[in-house]
Amino acid sequence: MPSNSRPQWRLPPGVTRGLWEYAHSDAVAYDYDEYFAHNQLFEFDEAIVLEELLRRKIVGDAVIADLGCGTGRALVTLARHGYRGLAIDLSQKMLEVVREKVENDNLPIHCIQANWVELDGIADAAADGAISLFSTLGMIRGRANRAAALAHTRRILRPGGPFVLHVHNYWYNLYDPGGPWWVLRTLCRAIFKRDIEAGDKFFPYRGVPNMFLHVFRPSELKRDLRRAGFQIARIIPLAPQRYRPLSAPWFFGTLRANGWIVVCE
Repeated sequence: MPSNSRPQWRLPPGVTRGLWEYAHSDAVAYDYDEYFAHNQLFEFDEAIVLEELLRRKIVGDAVIADLGCGTGRALVTLARHGYRGLAIDLSQKMLEVVREKVENDNLPIHCIQANWVELDGIADAAADGAISLFSTLGMIRGRANRAAALAHTRRILRPGGPFVLHVHNYWYNLYDPGGPWWVLRTLCRAIFKRDIEAGDKFFPYRGVPNMFLHVFRPSELKRDLRRAGFQIARIIPLAPQRYRPLSAPWFFGTLRANGWIVVCE
């Protein structure tokens, strides 16, 4: 039986059918870098990660764990600044692309195929810092599963180590065609259906017909991070273009932000 046809009951915790298909897609993995070559969010979030590491004087050969690393674009940047990388991803195909980059450029990046919800194989305090970019946390279905992922992140971080993550804003959907109806519908469905949370989205994405993403309300995100033992040091609301901070965030920033980059410790 092909790995991407695994029955629903055998999928890892927090992994939907759509995410499983995404993780096993050759096209998604091998075209990833070209597909996102001009995404300016990537330069912006990488600059923030470097800024936070340097501000805390985390330099030299410090270990940075990338949770949901994809093809390793952020870790490659960090490795070129002298850091060691721990590339963690559900997708073996994505990690094959990372390994190719490691071999071609002799980069200090170690790859681990794992589900973020199940990181028991990684030792406590194994990393000096952690990142999870491009809304990877939102790809995990179920609050309990996201809580487990955040708890593992807290566990594998050394004291004082920063955790930088990106998520999408639930309320920004109000600007989409049909968005107000979706916001109302998902709120109502979450009340009456146990397996649906406000912010759960299913949509076609890069050949995957049923991709999943959870988008966050600010209060929900802050609560989940604090329950995992994190202190929020900085929240950067993103402009609609996502490559710069939102201007005048005091003016209905909760509704206007496309998402947030959050720095925790």
